[in-house]
Amino acid sequence: MDDTRRAFLDDLLATPSPSGFETAVQRVWTDYVREFADRVETDAYGNAVAVHEGDPDAPTVAVTGHADEIGFIVRDVLDEGFLRIARIGGADRTVSKGQHVTVHAEEPVQGVIGQTAIHLRDGDDEYEDVAGQFVDIGAEDADEAREHVEVGDPVTFSTGARDLVGDRIAARGVDNRAGAWAAAEGLRRAAEDGVDAAVYAVSTVQEEVGLQGARMVGVDRDDVDAFVAVDVTHATDNPDVDRERRGPVELGAGPVIGRGSANHPVLVDLARDAAEAAGVEVQLQAAGTRTGTDADAFYTARGGTPALNVSIPNRYMHTPVEVIDTADLDAVADLLAAIGSAAGDADSTPDPFAVDV
Repeated sequence: MDDTRRAFLDDLLATPSPSGFETAVQRVWTDYVREFADRVETDAYGNAVAVHEGDPDAPTVAVTGHADEIGFIVRDVLDEGFLRIARIGGADRTVSKGQHVTVHAEEPVQGVIGQTAIHLRDGDDEYEDVAGQFVDIGAEDADEAREHVEVGDPVTFSTGARDLVGDRIAARGVDNRAGAWAAAEGLRRAAEDGVDAAVYAVSTVQEEVGLQGARMVGVDRDDVDAFVAVDVTHATDNPDVDRERRGPVELGAGPVIGRGSANHPVLVDLARDAAEAAGVEVQLQAAGTRTGTDADAFYTARGGTPALNVSIPNRYMHTPVEVIDTADLDAVADLLAAIGSAAGDADSTPDPFAVDV
């Protein structure tokens, strides 16, 4: 990954974006895509769309990633000045205690999620639910706390991106600002290649709270022939994954193409052929019931729109230390551009990706 693309990724990862509070990260995303998109649009809730116009007679494909991350929200200020919190999305109660956090009030406020010292606990205490945890911002009482924060302020872990060995990085919120990066980069590479297909890049909001951005996003679905949703998936190659949960997905082995459920078989074949033509090594993953990504919202739109889930292998999902290989991420962007090129070569019929039955 070159320095410019890495700087964009770092900017995305450094910008807090808990679901419902994505404005700042969407500004980072739209500022980047304006350099090469023919047009950029946003809607009332902050979904962002960038467009490469392409040939008006060619099919149209939308490549998407959600910009929001999991987190917490202040739900109460206690008399002693501590803050009670609630989840935003699937925050994990087993990793939150003892962590530095930032309360995103009018001015950011630093705090910690309290963890009773091991000397004062009885044995192997159960992890209490997030609703029973608290943030300590150092306030002496509720009045002092309310001078700095208020109910409804979002909270995120304070960890930043760190380089590991080789091409690997660890960061909070890789799920799924990595996917938003890939959508933007896929569009840039498609535009640079001059693909015939019209390509929409979409950065959605509120995926972590029910795929809400994908349901409302302001893309003219009558003009979109296919959606490719990019998200992370579990790399199961680390030693603490139970043997029965181990799967075929490995970090550093390339993008993951989903099969089954929302994944349209014609799009699956097109993506695999495009990957082979572009020299991109891919992995396969089964989705027997649902993908758990924005693809599940896109494919039921407008009476059924072909969709595909392409994933980035990710270790330790929904923790402050998610790990990905940036070579995988670069390869996903290459794959998206190749899919755009292959879509441009598809038959320009009213339903270019229809299943032949």
